[in-house]
Amino acid sequence: MPPVVQTAPDRDALAPSASPPAPAEPQRGRLRAAAGASGLTCVVLCLAGLLAGTYPFGPTTRNIVDLGQQYLPYHAYWRKLLLGEADGDLFLNWSSGFGSNFLGDVGTYLSSPFDLIVVLFPADRIELALYVVTVAKITAAGAAMAYLLLTLRRGPWPVAAVLGAAYALSGWTFNYGATVPMWLDGLLAFPLLCLVGEWARAGRRPVLGPLVVALAWIANFYTAYMATIGAAVVLLVRLVTADDDRRRLAGLLRAARSVLIGLGLAAPLVTVVFFATRVADPTPPTAFEAVPWSEVFARLLPATASVATPALYIGTAALALALTLPFNRAVPPRGRAVWSAAVVLVALSLQWEPTHLIWHAGASPNGIPYRQTFVLSGLLLLAAWLSTAQGTPRLPALLGGAAVLAVLVLAARDSADIDRWTFPALGAAAGLAVLAAGCAFLASRHTASRVLPLLAVGLLVAAQAGEAAVTGARIERQQLSKVSWAPRLGPWHEDVARSVGRVDTWPNRRTDPGETPGGNDVLVVGGQGADYYSSLTSKVYSETLSALGFGYYAKGRHPVSLDNPVTDAIFSIGARTRSTPTAPLRQDALPEAAVTTVERAVPPLVTVRPGPAAGVRYGDSAFANQELLLGAPVYDMPAEPRRTPAGPGAVTLTGSCPAGSEVWLWAPEFTGSAALDGRPPVDFAGKAPSVRGPMQPLGTVPASGAVRIALHARHGGGPALPRQPVGCLVEDRLDRAVRELTATGATGVRVTGHTLTARLPAGSTGTAVVAAPRIPGWRCATDGAEPAPAARHLGLIAVPLGAGASSVSCVFRPPGLRLGGAAGATALLAMTAVALLDRRGRGSSGRGSSGRRQVFTARATRARSAGIGDG
Repeated sequence: MPPVVQTAPDRDALAPSASPPAPAEPQRGRLRAAAGASGLTCVVLCLAGLLAGTYPFGPTTRNIVDLGQQYLPYHAYWRKLLLGEADGDLFLNWSSGFGSNFLGDVGTYLSSPFDLIVVLFPADRIELALYVVTVAKITAAGAAMAYLLLTLRRGPWPVAAVLGAAYALSGWTFNYGATVPMWLDGLLAFPLLCLVGEWARAGRRPVLGPLVVALAWIANFYTAYMATIGAAVVLLVRLVTADDDRRRLAGLLRAARSVLIGLGLAAPLVTVVFFATRVADPTPPTAFEAVPWSEVFARLLPATASVATPALYIGTAALALALTLPFNRAVPPRGRAVWSAAVVLVALSLQWEPTHLIWHAGASPNGIPYRQTFVLSGLLLLAAWLSTAQGTPRLPALLGGAAVLAVLVLAARDSADIDRWTFPALGAAAGLAVLAAGCAFLASRHTASRVLPLLAVGLLVAAQAGEAAVTGARIERQQLSKVSWAPRLGPWHEDVARSVGRVDTWPNRRTDPGETPGGNDVLVVGGQGADYYSSLTSKVYSETLSALGFGYYAKGRHPVSLDNPVTDAIFSIGARTRSTPTAPLRQDALPEAAVTTVERAVPPLVTVRPGPAAGVRYGDSAFANQELLLGAPVYDMPAEPRRTPAGPGAVTLTGSCPAGSEVWLWAPEFTGSAALDGRPPVDFAGKAPSVRGPMQPLGTVPASGAVRIALHARHGGGPALPRQPVGCLVEDRLDRAVRELTATGATGVRVTGHTLTARLPAGSTGTAVVAAPRIPGWRCATDGAEPAPAARHLGLIAVPLGAGASSVSCVFRPPGLRLGGAAGATALLAMTAVALLDRRGRGSSGRGSSGRRQVFTARATRARSAGIGDG
């Protein structure tokens, strides 16, 4: 706590300063606060991990939900790409999704400058690299907030450092940001954008302001959008509480100019993400439902975790200081009223659907509905600083804040989010905060004492840091017990990577690494598989694979590999790795697995089909759809297998197939087991709409040709089955189809980054089909002609060959790149013009000041010579 007690109101706490650049001493204080906040944040983060026993401070995995299935594999692939070891380039990712728009994924997951840190780590330490990236973002956010606090108002830098760390170590950070690292850029963006607003008000840094805006939106446009709204709220409050009415409009216009130019500079990446979002597989619409206010208040308390409620924890001491602002008469009434109203209105906006939609750009998100909470946390920290910067609030204000805090705790006492550590941590932090306030009060009475101020700050640090460390540790442990997780990278991944490396001959054929512990692991172990998990998974890719019998997670945005010889032939997967764990997976052990690799003859990546590509559509049978895309009948399918009830949740399917054929069951929404007569059961785990199960083999048809399949639903009720759930694959038919497609297909395929070239047998007619999804951005041509938008054949890239062709070439350019480039160039010109005008204005101002000084000097000289003003 600061060593003085506020005694009288001073000027408006938020009055603007249009003065020249700050002197060196305040700047040193801001830098000290920033350094102190980053150091404290880093120490507490590491301590929380140590207490939780999670990697890298313990053996337990941190790879929960998307951290393990998206961000970790994406960063592994990002490292490969930056070091020139990837199959694709910045535009196109050939490794997952059979060819996906990688620039869109970069703009969504990897465009933060912090993500470049991964190149400093070896490939087998990518988990450590991602942890360092996460810590770096969080500590930078703490430093930026501390710097902002001292920019808004002068005060003791140690207190600013503690409050900056409190912002970075909020419940939002522990509960959301630490496991969704891309959102952490928004945590940093909020204080930085508030600084841009301050520069705009003062008419300073007209070039740096737009650059900061651009960097924030490039790093993560999604949370930067929320941070921009929050910074706009802060700017409006600053303008409303300013003394100079004439400068309000000018400051607002300068801020708007910075934002517009910054958005233009970020447009080359943001527009690519926008266009990719428009064609992404849509998730089911989500209706927002506000949670009870008792649950909201509970999230202000330590050691609470939930993805359904807003993570508002900032620390008991910081929260208590924020709550003193409405009662603190040392702050001018207008500042108290406007800031308190801003905090309350933003809190209410979290709970009202129209404003909820505004915060989330018009679409209620799946999963975590309160993603904008970090903005409210930041506003609370600003309120805490403004009530404390000029000294410890007086006793009435402290009692008022304590009373409000007690009411909030009482209202939240029965919340389901309360952890067994919540109230002990709360009590300990509150006790230390009271002692800190007492020491600060005594220090104000004994101004010669040097020990009391240090003790006050030390107690405040202990209260914030200790409570935050316990909160972080408890949240990590709760998350691991409540949500899905993936094991740490280990021997399983290493063995699969070695196996893939031995047989990978891309682009002659694909190598699919199969299913490994986490999603998107193809980006870790190599190969060119179907597995792909992204917010930008295209609708055409998801629908195409679903029609062919592939499974998916995440409501369609995570298609997974299908180990089926027909689809392997369709997608030119000539080598496939199969691996199974040698023991049950554990959170605190590295996984090991038995790994095998199988190879088979498949057609090339580019095949030739007779006739035009248009006019063909998928039906309601995955088996028939596979045959349609392959171009040959390879299944024997019982038209309507008999379904006989066999007890609660049990059904027996009977039919007949050629002896020796392989029985496949397609039951995408079935949860339970299926067993071919005399064979072990096979598990199915469909759960509409979030999970769709892949088709699976059940065994070989006996010599009698009789097929009898027993299905047992896991939760009772009749199993949900499609019209044609059974198909019997005849291997000879498939081999014949592969030979025919190989004979007429490409004689050579060359892939470089985002281009593909294939040599065809001379005079080929019909349609060339590339075994890659026809996502927007592909342009193709034959025999060196001008490229045109590629056609589509059942979801894949198609190129009409006309009267005959001997080669096909295709190039991919992410949609929106040209438009974004034009916007970026325009913004760059605008920023250059602003810089030139600012320099000219400063030059004119300088000449005017010099002239005025010369006139004043001449007048003074004349006065002295006339005997006026002597003495």
